[in-house]
Amino acid sequence: MLTREEGTRGPGTPPTVKGVVCFTDGSRTAERTGVSVYGQSVNRSLSIPLGKHATVFQAEVYAISACVHEIDTQARPEKYISICSDSQAALKALQAAKTTSPLVRQCQKALNDLSTWQAV
Repeated sequence: MLTREEGTRGPGTPPTVKGVVCFTDGSRTAERTGVSVYGQSVNRSLSIPLGKHATVFQAEVYAISACVHEIDTQARPEKYISICSDSQAALKALQAAKTTSPLVRQCQKALNDLSTWQAV
């Protein structure tokens, strides 16, 4: 994770990040909700439609879960994994010690399982 100084030092070359780097996003329009995952280090992207009834929060958490699933299925040997999300709500929910959301609980388990073998 970047320090505050590294993230705000202005233009220039960003610091090198080791291992797998993925970006996740969830979004919603009036017609549908969906997620997107982009694996920068593997140059792979995927989009998943979630239908009309999912919230943006659910989409953000689902995107992180989808990213973990993609990393698991690729069986890459990298020691370090960075999953970048712009959803403060999803990240706080995933850090919570207690949750009532099955989706958040499932994502927490997937992240914990992944972190058994790699630094996430």
